Amino acid sequence: MTTVQAKEQRTNDELKALAEQAGRDLEDASALEILQWAVDTFGERFCVTSSMEDAVVAHLASRARPGVDVVFLDTGYHFPETIGTRDAVAAVMDVNVITLTPKQTVAEQDAEFGAKLHDRNPDLCCAMRKVKPLEEGLTSYAAWATGLRRDESPTRANTPVVGWDEKRQKVKVSPIARWTQDDVDAYVAENGVLTNPLLMDGYGSVGCAPCTRRLLEGEDARAGRWSGNAKTECGIH
Repeated sequence: MTTVQAKEQRTNDELKALAEQAGRDLEDASALEILQWAVDTFGERFCVTSSMEDAVVAHLASRARPGVDVVFLDTGYHFPETIGTRDAVAAVMDVNVITLTPKQTVAEQDAEFGAKLHDRNPDLCCAMRKVKPLEEGLTSYAAWATGLRRDESPTRANTPVVGWDEKRQKVKVSPIARWTQDDVDAYVAENGVLTNPLLMDGYGSVGCAPCTRRLLEGEDARAGRWSGNAKTECGIH
């Protein structure tokens, strides 16, 4: 039995303990070392999720495992630049981009719930167009990687580099959790990594077009998401 096969047979309690131990052991490891641990531990049952704000984590993961699965949620509300970034990543990087979509199109959702549900009930909209499709899309994986960083917002300040995703009962890997925006910028410049053009047009964080605006001077990177609403996360994290 291979190491990966042995890991697949672990119970959720054992996987949770494994994740929490790895979070402690890998706290000071490099992003690539963290991803290499995930690849060595889970093999094909590990994937990267990307909002296509940039392709930094996808690029890093492709160095640990060429052809790694990169999961993208197409909510039906994305900026054209975001879809273009996804297509460019699929074309030029050594990754396997998998696009997930909600059960309903935007038109079908509008017909059932009324137009602009994102304005009236953003939590429900996110649940149907992001959270549920991701839960279903991650079914075959034991671990997934995100691009969460501690410096992005107060709600992400305690993000572990490896932790346990209680919602989905999976290992959650955040290899660049300790990075700053300067670290991201340096990696992008050094490696020619694709980034969403909107990041050069005043956006600090790129989500669905109806719920994302440009930043005002002095705002943190995620202030442009669900502006004017108490909502700060879509529910995935």
